[in-house]
Amino acid sequence: MAMTNKCINYVTSNSTSSAEKSCDSENVPHLAIRAPAALVEHTYKSKASETAKSTTTTTPTPTESGTAEMLTSDLANGGAQSSPASTTSDMAILDERLSKDVESVFPKKRQDVLKWYGWGYNDSEFYVENDMICFRGKKYPLDGTVLPLFTEWVLNRFQCTLHNKLPLPELPTEFPKPTVNAEFLQELATSGIAHSLEGMDRLIRCHGQTLHDIYYLCSNKFQRIPDVVTWPTSHSKVVRLVEMAHRHNVVVLPYGGGTSVSGATTCPQEEKRMMCCLDTSQMNRMVWLNKSNMTVCFEAGIVGQDLERTLRSQGLTVGHEPDSYEFSTLGGWVATRASGMKKNVYGNIEDLVVHVKMVTANGVLERECTAPRVSCGPDFNHIIMGSEGTLGVITEVVLKVRPLPAVRRYNSLVFPDFESGVQFMREVALRRCQPSSVRLMDNEQFIMGQSLKPPKGWKASIVDYVKKFYVTSIKGIDLSSICAATLLFEGELEDVNRQEELVIGIAKKYKGFAAGGENGERGYIMTFVIAYMRDLGLRHDIIAESFETSVPWDRCARLCRNVKQRVSLECHARSVHHYSISCRVTQTYDAGACVYFYFAFNMKGFEHPVELFEYIESAARDEILKCGGSLSHHHGVGKIRSRWYEHTITKTGTEVYKATKERLDPKNIFATGNLLPAHSDEDKDKPSEELTSHSKAAAVASLTNLTNIKFKSKL
Repeated sequence: MAMTNKCINYVTSNSTSSAEKSCDSENVPHLAIRAPAALVEHTYKSKASETAKSTTTTTPTPTESGTAEMLTSDLANGGAQSSPASTTSDMAILDERLSKDVESVFPKKRQDVLKWYGWGYNDSEFYVENDMICFRGKKYPLDGTVLPLFTEWVLNRFQCTLHNKLPLPELPTEFPKPTVNAEFLQELATSGIAHSLEGMDRLIRCHGQTLHDIYYLCSNKFQRIPDVVTWPTSHSKVVRLVEMAHRHNVVVLPYGGGTSVSGATTCPQEEKRMMCCLDTSQMNRMVWLNKSNMTVCFEAGIVGQDLERTLRSQGLTVGHEPDSYEFSTLGGWVATRASGMKKNVYGNIEDLVVHVKMVTANGVLERECTAPRVSCGPDFNHIIMGSEGTLGVITEVVLKVRPLPAVRRYNSLVFPDFESGVQFMREVALRRCQPSSVRLMDNEQFIMGQSLKPPKGWKASIVDYVKKFYVTSIKGIDLSSICAATLLFEGELEDVNRQEELVIGIAKKYKGFAAGGENGERGYIMTFVIAYMRDLGLRHDIIAESFETSVPWDRCARLCRNVKQRVSLECHARSVHHYSISCRVTQTYDAGACVYFYFAFNMKGFEHPVELFEYIESAARDEILKCGGSLSHHHGVGKIRSRWYEHTITKTGTEVYKATKERLDPKNIFATGNLLPAHSDEDKDKPSEELTSHSKAAAVASLTNLTNIKFKSKL
């Protein structure tokens, strides 16, 4: 099917030669540099990175070791051999290392490296020893640290009991019996696509990282998991796999890093057809790099830290750094419209994407032109972005790159209260002088963050006492309302100096003052460690999760206040006495900001704690929407927020999405269940008004009798 607009190329699945083209191999000849498979033999090896030693750093040359923010990672200091040189147009300046394979942070058997029952690496965790919470994880600066202040904070806040050396969750010995489509498996066996029917390979890809996922995984409650796992290694292999699935009516579930916290990667539990998990982790090549245009093409399965490590060896960066960047993939970023901590300088994923290729059941959807901007009707990139696996599989993405910044500098600010901090953030955004990252924490998060400091000697304790005296007595700040912001500046030295001076000057207008680079660096780095806290909590009767939104500036402070009050009211009404609700402002825009909430409570004594948590979170989401907040800023809709989706985009928008879905996926093989809630067969024949009323009534019924908390799970 040829689109009427000449700048759009809609390649049908039957056009094999077209489907196997590189991202822009036809209209832009000097970029058509995908190396033949026979030439791509060199594996990009990784080396451990070192943590930053100071708050201001200069960027190393490409042959030196990597930088601090790749905490987990295996930054390279070379190690890649070049592919044979390519003959190209004289107008293009192409890196001689034309195409390279990248060794992923996790292999096919990702359970060898990553936890099957929670977040992150197998060797990294919070644990309890001698009645103290400790942390281990060689990839993190907190490794080997005993945390007495954090232990005290947890005990006081949640009134829980800490247990020394609790056993880890046991691997299941039996797995749900697979649903088999014999014709599909027979064709798959001759396709050359690696696949597995092993129970463990299937189990670890049935979920993401929602609270519901991990709780049910550890309780072995999943009734349906993928029936087969596949590992295609290229765009053309994905085309073939999707063609086979469409022909045999087999469901395809795209799976990247598995870091979703919206239920997007959670296996549909009511699906009757055979389900094929399409694991993209083996599609992680850098297809090409164009230093003249400052663009790069990667296969969609590459993990964030691997992508950055590869580019840093060339003195370049994309700069996209979401909290999940250690494990999430490029394809996942695009599929959920992701945002990163440094979006102020580099932009969100929609600002970074130049071109994206998606395999659908009805063909390959892509915009053929890679010009920096086009006016060619609706932008098909934006049909793909945010589609959450419901329309097809993202296979290749062209991104903008930038030179590595010459200087990285951390700092922090202290404000007397959260409202003053929000006013500061607003003016910084208004004057468009945001650092790469600026994040404002409320009092609860500030106190928790301070508790993660390791114990200090007597000299350091005296210094801390002096600092506290200065804050409380000289500055007159109440410790029960104090909040802080962490800052990261990147750029040329003169520019960083000028920007830092301007930002600190704005802070002074709102009674803020600088608190030093050490606090800023620790706050930035701790983002990657905090994700491990939930697993510690679940083993000690504490249930926790985060949720986010975006909101206009004139409603930001009120939304934060109202949502926290709503959660507190719901907790008291449900006899939840020991809980924590906090927030932070993480990304700023001309018209508003992104707000993160963190909610946790002691679940001991509750029969269905996950359902109780989901009920309270749903009440918080209702309050967010009432206050003018969005359904999601960057986590996406998934299954958890699908019941609000139609209200958010209107009925007309829903019909447009459904029409697109029906055209690209007529058999609904991409039946992930995301965006719009799935309805039963009997619901399909009901008028839309009756269905809406019926769905609302069912939702209300499922949330009644809260004393016993016996809901049917939303997932």
